[in-house]
Amino acid sequence: MRILLQTARLVLREFTADDAGALVELDADPRVMRYISNGTPTPREEITAEHIPAYLAYHRAGPDFGFWVAQLRGTGAFAGWFHLRPEPGFPATDPELGYRLRHEFWGRGLATEGARALVAHGFSVPSVTRIHASTMAVNTASRLVMEKCGMDLVRHFTADWPVHIDGDELGDVEYAITREQWLALEPGPQEAMPGP
Repeated sequence: MRILLQTARLVLREFTADDAGALVELDADPRVMRYISNGTPTPREEITAEHIPAYLAYHRAGPDFGFWVAQLRGTGAFAGWFHLRPEPGFPATDPELGYRLRHEFWGRGLATEGARALVAHGFSVPSVTRIHASTMAVNTASRLVMEKCGMDLVRHFTADWPVHIDGDELGDVEYAITREQWLALEPGPQEAMPGP
């Protein structure tokens, strides 16, 4: 499996079919899924038949976009995943950043560390001019990660959630950063080290 990048504490690597069990366990935690499915786990069949094949297809398409396992350097423990990919129907010049970590790794700055590294990777792709991310307005922890990546709040909107989630009446938010804004940031956000 190919390593995309490393940070001080994380390795972001390609998914394999063997990661299905770790994804099932991640999505079985109602705290992790609170702002996604109101705590309902993702069925194993959906992960093995839909998610894993989609992630592997990204890897086959090239190294620029996709979903990557986040594991701790040294121990190799599964911490969660990050993604950077164009949303369906949108241009590759403006990919979406996303992340999901196991609850035990919350509050340690790992989401920010991985997200910053992936934003740096994204802007290493010449065609990328902007990177965005979105979440529910009440998801303050995820919003803080976006802000720590240098992203600005660009809009409020209402997503079509398939289930009611506490706080969805307050809508959703999108954050974004342009290549020019990223390059103008003080040294420090570009924490990624390329994979071997």
